[in-house]
Amino acid sequence: MKKKIAAVVIALGLMFGATACGSDAKTVSDNLSKEADQFNVQRKITGVNGITDKVAFEVTGKCSIEPQDRKLMVTCKHGDNDYRKHYVGLSDNTYWVAEQLDPLDVSRYHTLIVVRPEALIPDFKVEGGKQ
Repeated sequence: MKKKIAAVVIALGLMFGATACGSDAKTVSDNLSKEADQFNVQRKITGVNGITDKVAFEVTGKCSIEPQDRKLMVTCKHGDNDYRKHYVGLSDNTYWVAEQLDPLDVSRYHTLIVVRPEALIPDFKVEGGKQ
């Protein structure tokens, strides 16, 4: 019985240990994506017509991108409280490239976790009146 328990404990330890290990490149890539979603990465997004090789569109700024079927959603920060969402339709002959314009110092040793207070506190309305 003790051998079975020990085997289960070792197996669980190996399973959790294996999931904790990841490449440095994966960790840095994840951290860069999180920074971009927090509008901390200056990007240039370019759409190119694959037949004519002409630029179809360009978006430059601190933008988060979300590829979807047949479209690209680009949300950009234009000011302190100024955010704008842009939709770009894609066709069979159009492709897009997103470039990171400036280097960003992200750690390969830890993961950034962002907690938004508005996600934790429910939206409620307080109304006052006479009694």
